[in-house]
Parts: sequence; structure tokens; C-alpha cells
Amino acid sequence: MILILAADTDLEGDACRALQTHLAALPGITTRVHQVRGAQQTLTEIYLLGDTKALQIEDMEQLPCVERVVRISADYRIIGRHRTDQGGFAFEYNGVEFSQDSFNVCAGLCAVDTPEHVEQMMRTLKAHGQVCTRMGAYKPRTSPYAFQGHGKSCLPWVFELAGKYDIRVIAMEITHENHIDEIRDALETTGHPTGVMLQIGTRNTQNFELLKQVGRQSEFPILLKRGFGITLEESLNAAEYLASEGNSHIIFCLRGMKTNMGDPHRNFVDFAHVPVVKRLTRLPVCIDPSHSVGSRASAPDRVLDMMHVTAQGIVAGANMVLVDFHPNPAAALVDGPQALRLEELPWFLDDVAIARDAYLRRRARAQEFAAQAANE
Repeated sequence: MILILAADTDLEGDACRALQTHLAALPGITTRVHQVRGAQQTLTEIYLLGDTKALQIEDMEQLPCVERVVRISADYRIIGRHRTDQGGFAFEYNGVEFSQDSFNVCAGLCAVDTPEHVEQMMRTLKAHGQVCTRMGAYKPRTSPYAFQGHGKSCLPWVFELAGKYDIRVIAMEITHENHIDEIRDALETTGHPTGVMLQIGTRNTQNFELLKQVGRQSEFPILLKRGFGITLEESLNAAEYLASEGNSHIIFCLRGMKTNMGDPHRNFVDFAHVPVVKRLTRLPVCIDPSHSVGSRASAPDRVLDMMHVTAQGIVAGANMVLVDFHPNPAAALVDGPQALRLEELPWFLDDVAIARDAYLRRRARAQEFAAQAANE
């Protein structure tokens, strides 16, 4: 059950305190509070978790501050879109907006290697007006002998370089709960020159204990990658794990499915699920073309496959693109064959802008058609 409070309700006011006291006394019920901050007003929702069957909607609507009550029978109690007019999980982190309406490009190194390469990457991003990047410090690998990432030793200089080039958000995969403390300590030591978005990789989508630990912290937003060998429902339940622990600042990332049906690409591209995830949930949706395609192959039109699938995801409404770049892909320690070159960044950004404009035009036309139909 969700209690939707009146707009701009003061959580510290007497009426809201009375509401929370009443809810705390309900047997077998726990609560989660979530706020959606828009340009004009702040909306507050309280999730009642547990056996809510005995609670009557009419009674709950009489409680202080409550404007509307929604009973939930579907999965994804917190992240789910239970009404067509329900607002998305919009949030701002370190001055960057993330929502089902926003759009960001997160280009960078799949794996951090040298300070020189990191600085070249960030300098190029700044020159082209970008404020987000990806930097892999912890790398889960299929082979135990493959490069596992520099770990916490690289964090201070990566963060300092990000501050130097005004990079606001770094998407960084973690594989253990201790990595959260290592990132937090490094940010504190360097004076918080940037922000970090904790990335849960495809191999850890069903690492439930890690999901719980990441969900219990509220300092960092979360980028959750779809599991490459499980259903969409199972992956969305992983996002529900995060939100049920308290952190709903989540971006869901589509990164391709592991199946030979996707050959010759590295994975079967699943970007047609962008509108599906936005319909089922209130999460912003990211696409990862690098790990979907896995190569620099191109068609006779000279457009890279990776750019074609990126455009497909954006035209379908993606809110973020996570993509590999490298100053010297041949020297990259991880996934060099799929990395785009720095000189290709302006071309990539131009192509992204064309696709984003197409999506906005398509959305505007759909809204226009809906309005016309409503008036007939």
C-alpha cells in the first residue's frame, strides 16, 4: 500500500508526525518514505510494507496529510509504476539530474589503467561539455588471471583528476560491500572533488547480500545492470531489493543478453526493453552499447554497430548511455576491442543528439495525438 501525501507536506510538521506515529503502531507493518522533488513542488509517498490486507483504503485516506491511497497487488511494490500518472524516481546528484525525462552520456574507461589515460579522457570530456564518466577501479573477470582493476589505490588520483576537469559523476562498479567504504574514504581524503554512482555489474545482479548493503546506504546513487542470463523480471526484482532497503536513487541499465542468438555481437541487444522498463517501473533507464555489441564493427554505411544500437536505445527513450572510450584502445587492459577512440567522441555525441532529438519529436507527436483523441 502507498500513502500519497499532500504536495509539499512538511515531514517535520505536527500533522506528519502524528501520521508517522499512527503508522508505527500498526502491527506487522514497516514504512519507507520516498520524496520526488519536482521544479514546482515536492511529493511524498509512504510505502507500507507487510500484510496490509486488513487496512481499509477509506480509513487510511482519513489520516493526517494523506491525499490518496493506492493498494498494490503487483510486483515491484516500491519501484513499480502503479498508476499511469505516478511520477518517476527523479533525483539530483552532485548537480546532475537523473529521471525518466533527463538524458546523460557517461563515457569513459571500462578499466582505469594509468593517470595519463584518465586525464586524457577527462580533459576530452570537459572539452565537449560532458560532466559524467565511467571509471572501473574494481573489475570482476571471468579468468582469475585477468586484470582485476587497481582497486582502492587508484581512487585518490582518479577523484582528483575528476575535480580538475569538473567531472561531477563517476559510474564505478563495486563487487564487495567494503568497496563502498573505500570509495567514501577516498572522497573524504580528497575533499569530495566529484561524486560516485555505485554500479552493480551484471554478475552481481543476484548477489542479494551485496544488493542489501548497497541499498542501505543513501550517500551514493546506484546504477544496476541487468543480469545477462536471467529474465527482465528477475533483474527488476534486484532493483526492488535495493529500493526495499531504502535507496530508490536507482538507474536500471540494459546491457545485452548472453545468447548465441545475438551473434556476431557480444550479446543480444535488448534495447527494445527501454519503454518496457519505463512502463513497469519509475526508474530512469540506461543503455550500455559497448558490452552489448562488443566490437568496432560497422555496416557499409560506415556507421559503427555500436552507434546504431545506441541510437536505437535513445530513440526508444533511454535516459543515459554508458559507453567505453579509451585514448589508446590497443593498450587498454580491459575490453579494448570495443572501446571508441577519443577523436570519435564528437562524432558519437553528434549522433546521440540526432537520436535524442528524434525521440523528443516522437514523444511530442504522441502527446499531440493523445490530446486530439481526448477532445474528440
